[in-house]
Amino acid sequence: MIVAVILSACDKVGLLPHFANGTAVTLTSSVSTVKPTVADSTNTVITFSWTNPHYATDSATQKFVLLLDSTGRNFSKAVSYTITGALNKGIKGRDLNNILLNFGFALGSPYVLDAKVLSSYGNNNEQYVSNVLQITVSAFNDSSTLKSTNSSVSLSLANAGQLANTFNWSASFKGYTGNITYSIQYDSAGKKFVSPTTIAVGNNILTLAMLQSDMNTSAIGSGIAAGSTGSVEYRVKAVTANGAVSYSNAVVVSIKSYLTALYLVGGDSPAGWDPTKSTPMIADPRFPGTFYCYATLTPGNYGIKFVTSQDGSWPPPVYGDANSNGTSGTLTSSGGGNNIIEPSAGIYRVTADLVNNKYYLQTGAIGGVGLVGDFQGWSPAGAIKMANPAPNYFVEITNMTNGNGFKFHDGNDWTNSTVLLSRWYALNNDGSVDPTGNAGNFTWTGATGPVRAIFDYTNIKTPKYSLSPAAGMWVIGSAAGAGTWSPTDPTLPALTYKGNGVWSGSVTVTTGQIKFIVLQDANHGWDFNYGGAGGMLSVGGANISVTAGTYTITVNEYTGTYTIK
Repeated sequence: MIVAVILSACDKVGLLPHFANGTAVTLTSSVSTVKPTVADSTNTVITFSWTNPHYATDSATQKFVLLLDSTGRNFSKAVSYTITGALNKGIKGRDLNNILLNFGFALGSPYVLDAKVLSSYGNNNEQYVSNVLQITVSAFNDSSTLKSTNSSVSLSLANAGQLANTFNWSASFKGYTGNITYSIQYDSAGKKFVSPTTIAVGNNILTLAMLQSDMNTSAIGSGIAAGSTGSVEYRVKAVTANGAVSYSNAVVVSIKSYLTALYLVGGDSPAGWDPTKSTPMIADPRFPGTFYCYATLTPGNYGIKFVTSQDGSWPPPVYGDANSNGTSGTLTSSGGGNNIIEPSAGIYRVTADLVNNKYYLQTGAIGGVGLVGDFQGWSPAGAIKMANPAPNYFVEITNMTNGNGFKFHDGNDWTNSTVLLSRWYALNNDGSVDPTGNAGNFTWTGATGPVRAIFDYTNIKTPKYSLSPAAGMWVIGSAAGAGTWSPTDPTLPALTYKGNGVWSGSVTVTTGQIKFIVLQDANHGWDFNYGGAGGMLSVGGANISVTAGTYTITVNEYTGTYTIK
């Protein structure tokens, strides 16, 4: 067998072509300082150009990366643009602005940017770095445009919970990628927001709906008198995540406000005719536009009125009786009205209904606050009426059994559907007082025996109560006992309960200061104490100064007084 072998020859290939290295590019810019405005948002404000690196390839495939960063950071937080083929890159005003904002630059202030270009083949081989160019730049204010649904609003307390106005605005710093926190600021028109009040809105939210109560707050806070009309300016404040701040245009809204505060004044009231000492009235949470308070009224000094300010100047509106006899029950602010005359002395619930222009003076069955609970059969008609030593403040010492529940109640039944009927107060889960009466009972958790119950609405925003054992009262201070101010001092002089809220005793003191405590306990001895001045008691009040001697000290919790003689 013959095997044929065929040999073929190969052609020799010549040397492969050699591509020369490129060269580093030189970077230049069209300007050395850039201070754009919002009008330049879509205009090219700076162009970066660089020389050809002359890579041995099609120039259309050459790759360039333009890097920009705040100077001194060695491009550690640089913004980059990737360009293929072209030897320049233009940047528009808004794009540059957003770069500066993301760097945390303040608006309008000059900063220096570093710029450089990385050049390479399309596959990133043969990378070279250009020179570093420095550019002075400033960020501009790219603010929101604010609009208001209404240019004027007329408000009323009866409609406080209804929508009054809506503000809408465009986004600030368009194109900015971080969070922008918005708020609404307001001030009296013409004050140029020298001292504005701020309402927080939130991140990236472009609207704010305001209730009548909200608009009224801004009106009163801007100096518009209650019941009057005035103008309030609003604007949007926008803050970027890096701290740049922008303010929108101002929008003016004319607002007719309503009363949020009312005070009892008059010769027959505890304040006399001094508005600076007038009694704050409670805004009824169930009947908007109604205000009430508890006070002892004593006829003979020309009655009472209602004022809207405690500044002493009697600014309008002032409310009185529409009839000259002062007993019609109809309110008017015309000329300040006539003095209102109560029929007799007593502890009153005084009510002013501004929605219906009525007032009510109630004493007896409905009037002062009492205790209704387990210890008296839950009968409002048989309530243990409390003493009223000061307006909106009641105290009573009565026997309770551990676990007894009760409510503070000012009427004679469990009906509270109108402003004329009973009101009662309950205990919220957080320990606060519920003025609507819908929450749970108060409960005495101490030992069975006499208990001091206090209902305190002197702060009309935050009613409170106190329950403490009424087994004793002691004189404490630098002038009493060992002078240590320690509730557990066994040498503290004791006062004896005489009934009807009166404690009394013969006490020897040194020159110094004293107070009165009701519990000798290391942890709770100061939970409740009396101080005072000029013979008038006050809970937690000032130290009382005494000189050395032996005195009969009498404390009357029901009248809120003390004597040392």
